[in-house]
Amino acid sequence: MPRRLLSALGTLLGVAVFVFVMLRAIPGNQITAGLGIEAAALTPAQKAALEAYYGLDKPLVVQFFTWLGEVLTGNLGFSARSQQSVLSMTAESLPVTLELAVMAIVLALLIGVPLGMLSASKPDSVRDGAGQLVGLAGLSIPAFLLGTTMLALAAQQWGFNPNGQGFARLTDDPLLNLQQMLMPALVLGFGIAAPIMRTTRTAVLEIRSNDFIRTARAKGVPERRLQVKHVLRNALVPIVTMTGLQFGYLLGGAVVVEQIFSLPGIGRQVLLGIQQKEYAVVQSTVLVIALAFVIVNLLTDLLYRVIDPRVRAE
Repeated sequence: MPRRLLSALGTLLGVAVFVFVMLRAIPGNQITAGLGIEAAALTPAQKAALEAYYGLDKPLVVQFFTWLGEVLTGNLGFSARSQQSVLSMTAESLPVTLELAVMAIVLALLIGVPLGMLSASKPDSVRDGAGQLVGLAGLSIPAFLLGTTMLALAAQQWGFNPNGQGFARLTDDPLLNLQQMLMPALVLGFGIAAPIMRTTRTAVLEIRSNDFIRTARAKGVPERRLQVKHVLRNALVPIVTMTGLQFGYLLGGAVVVEQIFSLPGIGRQVLLGIQQKEYAVVQSTVLVIALAFVIVNLLTDLLYRVIDPRVRAE
């Protein structure tokens, strides 16, 4: 575990350096983003004053360690656009993305695991082909296309567009919140169900070929019990691995869906920060996403120990 923690700290430091460098590589800065073409009319004294205000007059190394030192003390920076601290912005947006990710993962598991087991029950059959076709569709259809199509059809055919209203948080209006989260969660869940389905199919086929499964079947163990208690239980490790990876991806990769459905999540916060060249917003928010991803991976490792006694023995 100490090795895992050191690896996690190294990952976070690498993410911090990478995001810092990449942001500076993008043309423009907070001054040009805020003033647009009027930035060209600034006098040298005005430009120098603005650079000093935003801390852009310091060497890049100094800027990096100044920001990193502030982050370590709990100060994630300030957004001039929203006039809020990045910490308060993240506290508002992160629960939205977490709720969306959890709903998407639940839907993906409800679709992917049964479909994978169904496909593996008769390999190379029509059933297997249909299951793999659904998985291929999930991998092939872009989230922005599926989301836009669902939103347009729901609005035109059924007059259903809860996202046209202001966003309702789960604690304020649970019913409206679930209505607003349902379609984006379905869009993300359908895409994630595909790799989960393929992983489940491969793992189940491998487990079904083992001797203990044939022995259990020869002893007359009912098929339903055999599939759930023996096959699925032993196939959980790769399924959990894929689920953990996809959940971590959702924390930062849901920006397109959040933008389509007007969800004030953390991905959209990063996108707006990039558009406005707000370095502190982007750097700190991406670091929070990376931290969440690392925590998910650590929890996944702990879950291995619960579902597989062999991992505990190691």
